[in-house]
Amino acid sequence: MTTTVSALPAVPAIDEALRAALRAKVDGKAKPPGALGRIEDLAVRLGLIQGTTEPRAENATLLIFAGDHGLTEEGVSAYPQAVTASMVRTFLAGRGTANAFARAVRAEVRVVDAGVVANLAPHPDLIDRKIRRGTRNAAREPAMTSHEVDTALATGAELAAEAADAGADVIVLGEMGIGNTASASLLMHRLLPAPLATCIGVGAGHDPAGLARKRETLARTAARSDASLPREVLAEFGGLEVAMMAGAVIGAASRRRAVLVDGFIVSAAALAAIRLEPAVRDYCIFAHSSAERGHAALLDGIAADPLLDLGLRLGEGTGGLLALPLLRAACGLMNEVASLDEVLSGAI
Repeated sequence: MTTTVSALPAVPAIDEALRAALRAKVDGKAKPPGALGRIEDLAVRLGLIQGTTEPRAENATLLIFAGDHGLTEEGVSAYPQAVTASMVRTFLAGRGTANAFARAVRAEVRVVDAGVVANLAPHPDLIDRKIRRGTRNAAREPAMTSHEVDTALATGAELAAEAADAGADVIVLGEMGIGNTASASLLMHRLLPAPLATCIGVGAGHDPAGLARKRETLARTAARSDASLPREVLAEFGGLEVAMMAGAVIGAASRRRAVLVDGFIVSAAALAAIRLEPAVRDYCIFAHSSAERGHAALLDGIAADPLLDLGLRLGEGTGGLLALPLLRAACGLMNEVASLDEVLSGAI
């Protein structure tokens, strides 16, 4: 497929001059200073992201990026590759966990075919941006060409920007791709960086023999290339859906939208985005600390303080959706709660 690759959009720096006004507004509410703990900090953070003292989080869009991985040929996943397409169809039928959680928190769900090894039927909630039918086997050769990486990044940025322009106050990122915890482990290993053993977990559910095979395969894969620059690392070890999510982080930030980062795989994509464009770090709100080995170390490595710790390891954006009500509560504090002056003056 011939595709013209667009430049990634510019990301505005956070206006720190607004912080004092935001903090004063939070501190002036009818409550003891600091009584709402991290929700107060979150309210200030959302105001800084949006550049306003009246932040919003009412409208949220979950973008689930789906893609397959050639690395599954090496047995790095406990599930067959066909599960990716089956789960995409489940999302489109409205029957996935992500769908149920999205309904619970009033979020829109769109599924992006970044590189599924299947022909998916058209659907109103499916965005067809397939670059190729899965990545190449990263244990033997680069997973993607540099052009494919650039196309995925630009496409993700475009889709997130379009969601923001259509009215989304918050972009929630999710993923589906058998084998993508293996890809995320390799990205973390090179981009954080961190010892490879720290980055590898059971993924979707390996038994001890499967985990040992995954560790051996990823050690062999990592030894194949010494890439360390973000685009090169994505090309060597990344996934089409992971690269698109990295682009989506940049696209959302370019529109001054908060990005709710889900678990290990989305965090690896966010890490790639941060290494490409450091300014996006201020726009990333890390939803939760996953039970997947490596996630806590990844979060520590970028000084991220996740909102929740529920033992989740599903992906799909589920943790991001569960954190969404906290953002709405923070906006409610900023926009709806009376000031202490109003209470004491009898204006209420």
